[in-house]
Amino acid sequence: MTDNRHAGEGRLAGKVAVVFGAGCVGPGWGNGRAISVRFAQEGARVVAVDKRPESLPETLELAGAFRANIETRICDVEDSAQVAQLVDMVVQRYGRIDILVNNVGVPIPGGATSLSQADWQRQLSLNLTSVFTTCQHILPIMESQGAGAVVNVSSTSAIRWTGAPQVAYAAAKAGVAQFGRVVGVEFAKKGVRINTVLPGQLHTPLVDAFLAGQQAAGDIEVLLERRRRRIPLPLSGDGRDTANAVLFLASDEARFITGTELVVDGGMSARCD
Repeated sequence: MTDNRHAGEGRLAGKVAVVFGAGCVGPGWGNGRAISVRFAQEGARVVAVDKRPESLPETLELAGAFRANIETRICDVEDSAQVAQLVDMVVQRYGRIDILVNNVGVPIPGGATSLSQADWQRQLSLNLTSVFTTCQHILPIMESQGAGAVVNVSSTSAIRWTGAPQVAYAAAKAGVAQFGRVVGVEFAKKGVRINTVLPGQLHTPLVDAFLAGQQAAGDIEVLLERRRRRIPLPLSGDGRDTANAVLFLASDEARFITGTELVVDGGMSARCD
C-alpha cells in the first residue's frame, strides 16, 4: 500500500473520519487497520479506535509516511458512555465528523440449538448494537453539518451460508445490512449517506487467530484451502480489498449511493453450487 502523494492530498482530503475497530487480533492487514491506513493515504484525518491498546501500534506502522494523519484512541464500542466521550473529543478537536466506519465484530461458532443464550446476546451486542450506538452519537453531528457518510462492515454471512454454523453472527450481520437500508433512507434528505460493505472469506489475521481453531482444528492452511475453493477469482483477498470498497463508499465519488450493500468476496456469493 505505497503512495507517493503528500499528506493533505487525495480523495478524502479535509475529511475527518472515525474508524471503530481500527486495530487487529494479530499482525497483518485486518479490515479496520487497512481502512485506517487507506483513509490516511487519501488525506483524511483519521481517529483510529479500538478497545485493545496493543492492537494499534501496527496500524500506525503500516501507515508509513501517512501515520501523522492517524490519531489512535481507546474505546469500548459496547459502552455508550465511552463512545459519547470519544465523539465529544473528536468534535472538540476537529470541529466535525465527516465519515464513520463501524468495523467491530468477531464470530462465535454455534447453531440454533448449540449456542448459549449468553453467547447469542454477546454476538448481538458486539456485532449489531455497537453500530446503533455509534450512529446514535454521530448521526446528529452529521445531520447538523448537512453532510456525512457512514460505512458499516457486515459480512457475506449476512446473506449466505459460508461454511460454518455461526447463527448469531450471521443474524447480527444481516441486521447491520438492514440497519443501513432503513437509516440510509431516513437520513437521505439530511445529506447523510449510510452504506454497508459485505466482505467474504478474506485472509485477515482473524483467520489465523480464531477461525482456524474453530473450523479446522488449528490448521490454517487447511482452512485457507477450503475457503479458496469457494472463491471463483484465482486469488485470495485481504483487508485491503475491504478498505478500497469502504473508501469508495465514504468518498464523494459515491455521492449518489445510499442504503445499499457492496459485496467484496471474489464472486463467492454469486455461485449456485
